Amino acid sequence: MGVGRRPEVAAALAAASCAVVATDVVARETPDGVRFVRDDVVAAADRDPPGEQYRVDCVYALNCPPELHRPLARVAGRTGAACAFTTLGGDPPGVDATPLALPGGETLYVARDPDGAFDG
Repeated sequence: MGVGRRPEVAAALAAASCAVVATDVVARETPDGVRFVRDDVVAAADRDPPGEQYRVDCVYALNCPPELHRPLARVAGRTGAACAFTTLGGDPPGVDATPLALPGGETLYVARDPDGAFDG
């Protein structure tokens, strides 16, 4: 969600044969194998259902700003998806989340993990 100008994770997942849907509030170019849907996760969090683009195994956001943590987790919860995100620098997560240390020193926050995919 919110692919922005940093599609590296989406590209890597697509290269690993994962189906990837990227969203953003403005039209963005995406790498080969990544489908794009223009959408606003804040609006999606209030829709029932949030949208087919969120019927996925995991909703993920790289460098997610604090004001989007709750909508991101709400969309994931409404669709039954896992929810994980990284923050902008030193921002703490704005929702209850389990921190996981990533190589290189970054922290991945897991807000939902219904299938235990992030359990090591």
